[in-house]
Amino acid sequence: MGSVNRIAENLKEIEERIAAAAERSGRAPEAVRLVAVSKTKPVELIREALAAGVRELGESYVQEAEEKLRELGPVPATRHFIGHLQRNKAGKAAALFDVVQTVDSVDLARTLGRRAQELGRTLDALVEVNVSGEASKFGVPPDRALELATAVAGVPGLRLRGLMGIGARAEPDDRATGRSFQTLARLFHTLPPEHREVLSMGMTGDFELAIAEGSTMVRVGAGIFGERRSSR
Repeated sequence: MGSVNRIAENLKEIEERIAAAAERSGRAPEAVRLVAVSKTKPVELIREALAAGVRELGESYVQEAEEKLRELGPVPATRHFIGHLQRNKAGKAAALFDVVQTVDSVDLARTLGRRAQELGRTLDALVEVNVSGEASKFGVPPDRALELATAVAGVPGLRLRGLMGIGARAEPDDRATGRSFQTLARLFHTLPPEHREVLSMGMTGDFELAIAEGSTMVRVGAGIFGERRSSR
């Protein structure tokens, strides 16, 4: 019972912080969607999060997600893939997820689209942009983002919804993080209106800054579930 209460309390706190940040930026709280990042978290905690009201789940590893979703059964939540996706796992991703946030090449987009069509599905897709410039991060460079977005928008089986990125690490201050979010927001606003629905940026440590720069979707794991117990 303690973990149920803790997750519900954490979720309430995060939702209140999102609402306050949205209002400070002149937007309604519902303008910012919350994806609860459940990677490395056990099924029991995911069930508790769903019971507490989570309606969007994010996973980063196809095999882990496949195992957990099999155990969970049908879930009343939109399923987001937010990790680096290899083309040889695109078929499973197309079957497991509703949204792939990390499309970073034309080849991946075409493979995903083809596999989605084979399943009779259309996947929502975001183009991942490496706005931090860090070699450890995936994504297309900013100067190629719009070219890739145009290509993805033309792939049958996919529906381009916008852009996704991870802010630069910025210690002891957050100026570099803010600049990376500003870069992604500028790119987002150059997309055609029909593809300008989701600007996914901001995680547990920086989502309020991301909202200030225009994020419409934040991805929060530790803030809801607590620190991860394992890594891959």
